Amino acid sequence: MKKEISLIAQKISEGGKTIVFTGAGISTESGIPDYRSQGGIWDKFRPVYFDEFMTSKEARIEYWRHKSELYHDLVHPNPNPAHIAISQLYEMGVVEAVITQNIDGLHQESGLPDDTVIELHGSNRRVRCMRCGKSSSIHDAQKRIEAGDWAPECECGGYLKPDTISFGQAMPEKEVEKATELSQNCDSFMVVGSTLVVQPAALMPHYAKQSGAFLAIINLSETPCDEICDVLIRGKAGEVLSEIVNEIERIRDS
Repeated sequence: MKKEISLIAQKISEGGKTIVFTGAGISTESGIPDYRSQGGIWDKFRPVYFDEFMTSKEARIEYWRHKSELYHDLVHPNPNPAHIAISQLYEMGVVEAVITQNIDGLHQESGLPDDTVIELHGSNRRVRCMRCGKSSSIHDAQKRIEAGDWAPECECGGYLKPDTISFGQAMPEKEVEKATELSQNCDSFMVVGSTLVVQPAALMPHYAKQSGAFLAIINLSETPCDEICDVLIRGKAGEVLSEIVNEIERIRDS
C-alpha cells in the first residue's frame, strides 16, 4: 500500500485541480451508521417516499419519528481522521473541493468552507420548508417534535422536511451541475469510502476519467470503477488519507 500512497501523494502534489469524492465509508469511522449494509438504517426503518411525505400527514409523522430516533446518532458525531486529513489537504492547497454523498455535515465541521463542499444528497443539519424554501436548524425541529409537534410545519403553512434527498425526490440541480463541472475539469479525482452505486453521484468518477484525470479509489469493498482507476487502495479512509498527508509533507520537505 505504501507504493500506492506515494503515487497518489506525488500526483496531487504536482498541482492542478484535485477533487475528493466521499461516501458513507468515511462517516462510518465517526460512528455514523450507513444505510445500505446489513443492519443499516434501511434494515430498521421503512423509507418514506417523497410523494408520501407530501400527501400524507401520517407519513410525515412516521418520517419525523425516524429522524427523531436517529437525531443524536446523526448530529453528535465528530469529524474523524479522514475528515481532518481532507481538510488538511485543502489547507495545503492540493484539494480544490469535496463532492459528498454524505448528509452529516462533518466536512464543514472539520474546517472546510461551505462553498467547497458540494452536498449531492443534502444535509441532516438543515430543515427546509417545502413551500417557501426557508432553511432552519434541525435542532429547532427536534425541540418541536420532543414537545409533541409530530409533523412540524413552517409559519407559511408549508411542510418542514430535513434538507436531504428522499426516495422519489428530484436531485438538487445546482449541486449536480457543480459536481459535474468539477469532475469534468479536474486533474485528479480521489474517491474515498463510496461503493459508487448510487446515481447520478456514481457518474462523477467516470466524468473525471473520461476527461483525462488521474483516478484514485480508496474503499474497503469493490466498486464498479475499480477496473478503470489508476490507483486502488483497499483500506480505511482515516488511515490511508493520513498517510497521504504525511507523504505530501515529506515530498515538500525533501
